[in-house]
Amino acid sequence: MALSNAERQKRYRERRKEQQPAVRYRRAKDRRSRPQRWSDALDELRQLQEEYQEWLESLPENLEGSVLHEKLEVVCELDLDELDVELPLGFGRD
Repeated sequence: MALSNAERQKRYRERRKEQQPAVRYRRAKDRRSRPQRWSDALDELRQLQEEYQEWLESLPENLEGSVLHEKLEVVCELDLDELDVELPLGFGRD
């Protein structure tokens, strides 16, 4: 009895799966301290806020009262300096 195309494909995939070991990649561990990661995250947020500010300034006039305009204003008005605090280093290294 002849196999259908789907059955041949299924058998082929099963043979290939048995022959090849599964390759798994590990993500490199982040070795930065928590305060450094916090600082880097704040820098990224500031950079994004600047990009949103540029987007807001380049919006056409017909979008000034739109939902998009309001959301961009909210993002641009966030005070990220409030988040810039000196964090504890931990284990008595403060």
